Amino acid sequence: MSSETPKPTPQTESTQKIDRSPFLTDPLPQGTPQGQQQSLQQSSTQHSPADSPASGTVPRYNLPRGASSGNVGETTHFGYQTIKSEEKAQKVAEVFHSVASKYDIMNDLMSFGIHRLWKRFAIHMSGVRRGQHVLDIAGGTGDLAKVFSREVGPTGHVVLSDINESMLNVGRDRLIDAGCSNVDFVLANAETLEPFADNSFDLLTISFGLRNVTDKDAALAAMYRVLKPGGRLLILEFSKPVFEPFAKLYDLYSFTALPLMGKLVANDAESYKYLAESIRMHPDQRTLKGMMEQAGFQNCDYHNLTGGVVAVHRGFKL
Repeated sequence: MSSETPKPTPQTESTQKIDRSPFLTDPLPQGTPQGQQQSLQQSSTQHSPADSPASGTVPRYNLPRGASSGNVGETTHFGYQTIKSEEKAQKVAEVFHSVASKYDIMNDLMSFGIHRLWKRFAIHMSGVRRGQHVLDIAGGTGDLAKVFSREVGPTGHVVLSDINESMLNVGRDRLIDAGCSNVDFVLANAETLEPFADNSFDLLTISFGLRNVTDKDAALAAMYRVLKPGGRLLILEFSKPVFEPFAKLYDLYSFTALPLMGKLVANDAESYKYLAESIRMHPDQRTLKGMMEQAGFQNCDYHNLTGGVVAVHRGFKL
């Protein structure tokens, strides 16, 4: 990653600043009214704001060129492959560009609809309240952000952030259509959360996104930075099944059925092969809890769902 500090996309003459985003180091630009915004260009997230024109009305910040802190070393994993650290962000971007349009359908098929219960449990664990500021990192198609928009009400605010432009397109269109007027959309890197000021949010969530981050330690440190004292972080992610017989059945399903469904529904078996591999390479429940504590979070705990296939980790900034 470049050592220079990336700068936000300059505002155009028709762009105005809005006061309802006090958690940003620079307020988000306001473009055309909601419901009239054009789709983002389907360009690679490897481009920085300086490399390409602004896309739609979504500001672009600190897009990745590799690991941000050096903690991951010169190589890292992409599924079961060993690759250069600076290549991972682009490879993950290609996966999600490919599956964005079928992402929600595939979630329902792969989990038999259970992902909706997992997310409902995570929302319950979030303790979200009226008037709060919420950042949904790697929020993609906006499942959680849509609920948070309703729960925080008109005096609260939600930011839906993702590093992948195609996924953010889907989420933005969905929330605009749903009339969520208290939500902003930001294309940003979870490893730095560059546009957001320190101590800005009451609640941070990242749902099925942390395993795709190259430098997870850097991401957790950034999350701690932007969270307000007294705020909480919630991580919903695939994890390690706790029952050995079930784990073997889960492996068989993951490495046979998932790629097949990906091929038939999304015309992309390789992306869903990566999904299965990335889950196996993600830290287990205790390891991730320790990483959160190392980043400064306190009172950390986790709750296994569906026998540990998924876990919700929770930590607080005191």
